[in-house]
Amino acid sequence: MTIENKKTTIIQNPILKGFNPDPYMLRVGDIYYIAVSSFGWLPGVRVYQSKDLAEWEHCTDILTHQVDLRGNPKDCSIWAPQLSNHEGVFYLIYTDVKSTKRPFKDSHNFLITASAIEGPWSEPVYLNSSGFDPSLFHDEDGRKWILNELWDYRITEGNKSSGIIIQEYDPVHRCLIGKPVKIFDCTSLKKTEAPHIYKRDGYYYLITAEGGTGSGHAVTVARSKDLMGPYEVDPQNPMLTSRDNPELELQCAGHGSLVQTPEGEWYMAHLCTRPIEGEYAILGRETALQQVYWNEQGWLRLTAGGNSPQLEVPAPKGTLVNEQRQVFEFVDTFDGPHLHKNWNTLRIMADESWCSLHERPGYLRIKAGESMQSLFQHHILAIRQTDKHFRAETGLEYQPESYLQMAGLLLYLNEERYLYMYVTHEGGQGKILRMMRCEADKFVTVPGQFVLSEELPVYLAVEVEGLKAQFSYRTGNESSWSPVFESQNISFLSGGFTGNFVGIAAHDMQQFQSSHADFTHFSYQGKEEV
Repeated sequence: MTIENKKTTIIQNPILKGFNPDPYMLRVGDIYYIAVSSFGWLPGVRVYQSKDLAEWEHCTDILTHQVDLRGNPKDCSIWAPQLSNHEGVFYLIYTDVKSTKRPFKDSHNFLITASAIEGPWSEPVYLNSSGFDPSLFHDEDGRKWILNELWDYRITEGNKSSGIIIQEYDPVHRCLIGKPVKIFDCTSLKKTEAPHIYKRDGYYYLITAEGGTGSGHAVTVARSKDLMGPYEVDPQNPMLTSRDNPELELQCAGHGSLVQTPEGEWYMAHLCTRPIEGEYAILGRETALQQVYWNEQGWLRLTAGGNSPQLEVPAPKGTLVNEQRQVFEFVDTFDGPHLHKNWNTLRIMADESWCSLHERPGYLRIKAGESMQSLFQHHILAIRQTDKHFRAETGLEYQPESYLQMAGLLLYLNEERYLYMYVTHEGGQGKILRMMRCEADKFVTVPGQFVLSEELPVYLAVEVEGLKAQFSYRTGNESSWSPVFESQNISFLSGGFTGNFVGIAAHDMQQFQSSHADFTHFSYQGKEEV
C-alpha cells in the first residue's frame, strides 16, 4: 500500500477494495477480523485483520485442502462464511454451492474449527443443505444454534429465499440435533438471507440481508425476547440500503454484521459496490464500514442519520489513522520458496504438479492446463483488481509448438468473460502474440498478431483506466513498450457475484501439461483516483 503520512480521525470507505463480498466481522481481544466470500477462488475464505477498524491487512486464507471445487459453475462454490470465537476456539461456517440451476440450489453447509486463526483447521463437519448463508450462534446458556436461509423450490414466481430457519448444534457429537424451526419470514423486501443473531439487553437481534444482492440490497433488523421468535421487524426497516438513491457512491449496500469496540462503540461491516460510470461494478462487491448506535427504543441506527451508506465514518474514539487515500501495489519476482499469499487459483489449489518455483529457480513455471473455459484444470494465477485505474506487467519465456498452446496475461471475471493477451504458435509464422476476448456467449479473436523472437523473453502489460484497457508488449532488452491491439472496453467484465481478476496463465489443448511457461515476474500498480 502507498499511504500518505497525514493522520485523520475518519475512516474512508470501502475498507476492503475489490472482490471482498459478504463480510462477517468479529472482534477477539484487541484484534478485529473480517472474513469474506471467495466463490471459486482458492485458497478459500480470505480473512483480514485490524487493530483500529481503519487499516486492514490480509491475515490468512482458511480453506485449502477441505474443499473440492472442480466442476462447480461460475458464481458457485464458497458463499458467505461466518467466523465466531467461543472459549478460545475459532469456528468457521460456510456454504459450498454446487449448482444454482433453477428451480433447485445445491448448497451444502459445513463447519470447521481451529485454536488460532491461522489454523490448522479441522476437517469439515457436514451440517445440512436446506439453504445457504449459514451462521453459528453461541447462546449464553452454552447451547449452539445453526441458522441459514431456507430455499423453497416450490415457489414458482419471485422469492424462493423464503425465510430463516434455526436448528441446534451438538459440539460434542458434531452434528445437528432436533428439528429445524422457521423463525422468520421475509419482509416486503423479500430474498431473505445472511442471518446473524446478536443478544443485547434481553433481546435476540436477527440481522439479515434482503432485497437481493444487486441494487435492491438492504440490511433488515428484527428482534425477539425468545430465540425461537416471533421476531418484530424494525419499524423503520430497512436499517441500511442504497436502493432509493442511485446517485450514492456506495451502491448495493447490505449483508451486515456487527462488532462492539472495547470502549462500547458499535460498527457494522457490509457489502457494497462502486459501479464505474454508475453501471459497471468491475471491482466486484466490496466491504465498507458504518458507525452505528442503539437508540432509546433499542433499534440499530447509523450515527450519520438516515439509512444510506456513508463514504466517511468516524474512527473509534482516540484513534488516529493514516490518510485513507490508498492504492494497492503488488510485486512478485518469484525468487522465494513459496508463492506470495495474495495469489489465488481457480477451483484447484496451486501445487508443484503444475505451479512450481523450484523447477527453474528465479522463475515461476506454470505447466499448461486445460482451456480458458475449463471448470476443472484451469492453470491460472491471479489477484483481485482493487483499483479503477492500474497497470499490470509480467514477463515470460515460452516455446509453444501449436496454436493449441498458449500462455500470457489476462483480465478475468469468469470462464465466460475475459480478455487474454497470449503467446502462441502459428504455422508459417512461428511464435506470435495474439489476443482473445470472450463476452458471455460471444467469443472473438481480436484483430492483429505480432511475430515474436523464438529465443527472447516477451514482456506483457495492460493499462486500465476505468472502462478502457490498453495492452502493450516489449521483447528482450527493449526498454520501450509498444501498444498492441485496439483499446478494449472492459465494461463486460462486471456482473455476477465476483469481481475482475488480473493474472497469468498457461493452456494446452493439444496435450495436457505437455508445455510450460516460465514467468519472470508479475507486478500490479494501482493509481490514485482523481
